[in-house]
Amino acid sequence: MALQPKNVGILAMEVYFPPTCIQQEVLEAHDGASKGKYTIGLGQDCMAFCTDVEDVISMSLTAVSSLLEKYGVDPKQIGRLEVGSETVLDKSKSIKTFLMPIFEKCGNTDIEGVDSTNACYGGTAALFNCVNWVESSSWDGRYGLVVCTDSAVYAEGPARPTGGAAAIAMLIGPNAPISFESKLRASHMAHAYDFYKPDLASEYPVVDGKLSQTCYLMALDSCYKSLCDKYEKLQGKQFSVIDVDYFVFHSPYNKLVQKSFARLLFNDFLRSASSIGESAKEKLAPFSSLTSDESYQSRDLEKASQQVAKPFYDAKVQPSTLVPKQVGNMYTASIYAAFASLIHNKHSTLAGQRVMLFSYGSGLSSSMFSVRLNEGQHPFNLSNISSVMNITEKLKSRQEFPPEKFVETMKVMEHRYGGKDFVTSKDCSLLAPGTYYLTEVDSKYRRFYSKKANENGTLANGH
Repeated sequence: MALQPKNVGILAMEVYFPPTCIQQEVLEAHDGASKGKYTIGLGQDCMAFCTDVEDVISMSLTAVSSLLEKYGVDPKQIGRLEVGSETVLDKSKSIKTFLMPIFEKCGNTDIEGVDSTNACYGGTAALFNCVNWVESSSWDGRYGLVVCTDSAVYAEGPARPTGGAAAIAMLIGPNAPISFESKLRASHMAHAYDFYKPDLASEYPVVDGKLSQTCYLMALDSCYKSLCDKYEKLQGKQFSVIDVDYFVFHSPYNKLVQKSFARLLFNDFLRSASSIGESAKEKLAPFSSLTSDESYQSRDLEKASQQVAKPFYDAKVQPSTLVPKQVGNMYTASIYAAFASLIHNKHSTLAGQRVMLFSYGSGLSSSMFSVRLNEGQHPFNLSNISSVMNITEKLKSRQEFPPEKFVETMKVMEHRYGGKDFVTSKDCSLLAPGTYYLTEVDSKYRRFYSKKANENGTLANGH
């Protein structure tokens, strides 16, 4: 028997988002929204979106092939592949099956796993499955691979600026630079109609924005409370935000992340935790007698707790907000894009640090879990992960669309959703070499993809 694998977690990451985007400020003006509604109100800077040549499958193909190539991983070394997504393109055939040609070419068809679906939480379910597999007696010594891929689009109206699109691939195995503290994990699962997609003919969700925010904060409270209890049983001492170096949140929009972190401080205050100084106690004392329900609705509490949280937020949360603010809500990929932002911003000082992640999916599923970081061994180390992801360059090389062109693109996508018998524009001029793109959907709904060649005419990966 192989030895029990140690420090199981994320060995490598790759992030992909479309090269097409729109500035939130520009969209604000076009929509006739009050100035600052999307930028300050939602806390967003820019939003990525797919054109007719990209979808969740093409983004996944790009992320997976790029990860394998850039870290020098042989496709034969993958033993489990799980996809998290809420962008359903087929009610039966998993997105995972579309990724199999990458592995079939090398003769590897012995790969476990399919898709996990529950709003924005599917990626976390896929990640837990892969980590659990490597830690289990079923593990065959190969790597796990997790893909989170989504395109978040909304009908015209107030929810539209909370869209986005991306795919993230993560390689899972032992001796990882990002290892799971498996005992520090808590979940909250419940039944709610806060955001759901019952109309299978439309890509657009049914959203109750106010309820969704309350559900998110409620789930956060519940996970944090359970996690504190578990920590205190294990360590015999109180847990608070001081015991964590960085926090990473699922980010539908940045304003909710700010509120969420402030909520943790309020929880610490209610538990008389050491993270709360005297002046913070004074500011929060007036709210100590609120019921839970009242506390979710109190604007004054929100303001006071955000004030108290601000210095902590700037140090512990802000470094993880770059990609979510620039790309938008990526559903399952959102929390991992936030985590990628943290690695991008802080990779040289992360060794030895604890990062706490909070994942939320409407309807409702949520988990809070802890990872420990160490420098790792090349190519699976933090500085290499940062350079492979190359976030600055990817953000810089994007093409900003004017609002008219964005609206027109959304109409084309809406019209084509669930459609068949069409050929796309095949315009891949904005795509980077090595990017996959959709070429056609035939009369039997079968989807076909091509890969953009490198400058010298060879296909990336040498195919």
